[in-house]
This record gives sequence, C-alpha cells and structure tokens, in this order.
Amino acid sequence: MATILVVDDELGIRGLLSEILSDEGHTVELAENAAQARAIREQLRPDLVLLDIWMPDVDGVTLLKEWGSTGQLTMPVIMMSGHGTIDTAVEATKFGAVAFLEKPITLQKLLRAVEQALAKPAPRAAAAAGHAYRHEPAAAAEAGGSAPMAPLAPQLLGPQSEQVFELDRPLREARDAFEKSYFEFHLAKENGSMTRVAEKTGLERTHLYRKLKQLGVDLTRNRRGSL
Repeated sequence: MATILVVDDELGIRGLLSEILSDEGHTVELAENAAQARAIREQLRPDLVLLDIWMPDVDGVTLLKEWGSTGQLTMPVIMMSGHGTIDTAVEATKFGAVAFLEKPITLQKLLRAVEQALAKPAPRAAAAAGHAYRHEPAAAAEAGGSAPMAPLAPQLLGPQSEQVFELDRPLREARDAFEKSYFEFHLAKENGSMTRVAEKTGLERTHLYRKLKQLGVDLTRNRRGSL
C-alpha cells in the first residue's frame, strides 16, 4: 500500500478522502495549505499527492509548478477542483499532473485514478535532472523494463461531465459529445496546431478539419495563426 498526501483547505473533503483511502489500506497524510504540503512532502516523500487547485494561500497549480521547477515532482500528482474546465485540466497536465478530478468526486472514479497513478514505476532521474514528473514508456522499453502507465487524460468528474457525457441519450449524440471534448482538449494542449493534433489523434489534416467542423468545434479559440 502507498503513502498518499491529500492537500485541500476543506476539512470535510480531507476527512472524506482520508477515510476512503485508509479503508483501501493506504497511509494518508493531510495538509490544508501549501506550507503544510511542502513540509510533509519533504519529510515523508509520499507515493502520490491529491492536490486541490483552489486554496487560500498558494493555489495548487502554482505549487505543482514549484515542485516541477525545483526537481521535487518525483511522485504522481492528481489535481482536484470544484470548478474544473478543460483549460484547467490542460494547464495542470502541462505542468506534470497525471489526472484531474472534478468535485464532487465519486468513489469509483477516485479509486480508479489512484490505482492508475500508483501503477507506474518509480521515477528514475526526474528530481536529479530538475524536470517535472513525466511518464517515459519508450525509454523504459528500450532499457528492457516494463513500460510505465501512459499519461492519464484529464478526467472531468462530477456534474459538468455528467451533463456532457449523458448516457441516457442516442449513441450518436453521446459519441459526438465525447469526440467534441476530446478534440477540444487536444487543440488546447497543442495551442491550436492542427498539424500536431493530427499527429496525436492519427488523422489526416483534411479529415481532421472536416471532423472538427462537423462537431462544431470552435477553431478560432486556440488558433496560433495558421493551420
């Protein structure tokens, strides 16, 4: 079992997550702000951090950036927020988060995200190199080891995702809603570069452009000047 640090300024959230994770056999440490989180991370070197974005002193994304820039992001971090958006999720993953959970967090999705994050091998030289935590399946395969878990796509959980991915609807509508969010995520992550999105999604640019228009994706939102 793992040592998990839960960082959240809400007492009720800390207590609930602690109870759930403790029942699963994990050792849980709690912090209500960035200062406490820094101290616990330094003393205990947790295997995983659940980090709230909105905190009164230093927000979670700023703390994530700090750990990454100082070589301390040697553990997977799952971000949490009650006001999550695709843009927030993209920003968090850019700075090293492996998943993004929107509150209220369901038991099933919390445990799945924790299990997936803990399934990766320990980072090898991220701290020494001063880089943010990253999964490196290709390097591990070349070294003869098992490939780490692929980076988790941001998981928008809670009321917003339930509304977007309504299951009680025709299959075509549900699929279109998912595909639209999927392509919006990759467009935001690649700063609107159609070439890079085409490479990431495995589609030809012409097909990709036609698909985005069909789904009603706003192509001007993240456009960098040219396709």
